[in-house]
Amino acid sequence: MVENRVREMKESKGTLKSDGAPHHSSNSIPSAATPPVFLFPAVHVSTAMPDHHSSLEILGGAAGASFLPALKTLSRRYNPFPLIGWNRHLETIFAAFFRSVPDVALRRECLRTNDDGSVALDWVSGDDRALPPDSPLLILLPGLTGGSGDSYVRHMLISARSKGWRVVVFNSRGCGESPVTTPQFYSASFLGDMREVVAHVGARYPKANLYAVGWSLGANILVRYLGQESHACPLSGAVSLCNPFNLVIADEDFRKGFNNVYDKALARALCKIFKKHALLYEDIGGDYNIPMAANAKTVRDFDEGLTRVSFGFKSVDDYYSNSSSSDSIKDVCRPLLCIQAANDPIAPNRGIPREDIKENPNCLLIVTPEGGHLGWVAGDQAPIGAPWTDPVVIDFLEHLERGESKAVSSSSNIQGSEQCAEAVQH
Repeated sequence: MVENRVREMKESKGTLKSDGAPHHSSNSIPSAATPPVFLFPAVHVSTAMPDHHSSLEILGGAAGASFLPALKTLSRRYNPFPLIGWNRHLETIFAAFFRSVPDVALRRECLRTNDDGSVALDWVSGDDRALPPDSPLLILLPGLTGGSGDSYVRHMLISARSKGWRVVVFNSRGCGESPVTTPQFYSASFLGDMREVVAHVGARYPKANLYAVGWSLGANILVRYLGQESHACPLSGAVSLCNPFNLVIADEDFRKGFNNVYDKALARALCKIFKKHALLYEDIGGDYNIPMAANAKTVRDFDEGLTRVSFGFKSVDDYYSNSSSSDSIKDVCRPLLCIQAANDPIAPNRGIPREDIKENPNCLLIVTPEGGHLGWVAGDQAPIGAPWTDPVVIDFLEHLERGESKAVSSSSNIQGSEQCAEAVQH
């Protein structure tokens, strides 16, 4: 998300090339299989942590002693990179400008949705032949206006792919050069595209366990999806990073002090996407305020002129209030890791739904003292390599996948024993 807040400034340096050629898939979206419910023991951990965790806030129903050792990165103290990591705005902007962007060949698939909209799915080129069909599958959801070209997305893709995971980046409507074919973008409230993407990739690889990682607004959409799908969710686990959680609080803080820089830069990025597809909105009528959206100086202006009308909200405040993922935590029934930075200027610390996370046996929250927004310039690869969070996320996902594999193996053994017993009895 933050990379796109400064996208207007970065474009003077050139744009990332697009890999792969898009092709269209069928409108028919079969339902993905529903995995077994995976519950962690309800252990609340918030203050009495071992000394090596002293720089982190860790809490949640999933923070049992049997789970935390799987997150090997947490055995070391969180140490921000000198100077860069000591100021949240410096860290946020440094990561956006100077973090490396791994070169990955991608193959694009354009998925037509049920309402004739389009989203772009970017797969690692060659993985359909190189990986077995039961390889775990990871869906990546970038932040607002973000896409598969963003550095934090590329680093996570590389990290997961190195472990033998199949990875696909979900570029929302208009993002990452994804086509816009109807007068509707995406929003924090709309889950239709997410449902169709999960069903689509699940049907393509029915033997694979599905997981997802979301950043910023992508994290908000992911957590809302987990909550609404609840027990029926086809994902086996998920990770939320830099989630604004409470959009009302995030909106309040977004318009204060230096945050105005991010607000204006992101508004320009939204206007740029809109103007590419402005013809779709000619003579649209209704409550739309097209001039306001086309010339928005803030994200709030854009949401007031376009987003809240597209998705049927009475006002922009109504939209923010009813699109916050903080209200969905209590309904999450799949393992969920949430990682936040206490000094995040865009996803406020005070908006984190700590009590609901503590009470949900499926959730674990890690809050780092520094990190900015999508910064986390710390760890072995700092300052220009992968963010500190990547190894933590991979450890978490690998832990879940091992558990799922054992569950399948155990189920197969039980079924085999029953068949053997039946044969002996016969």
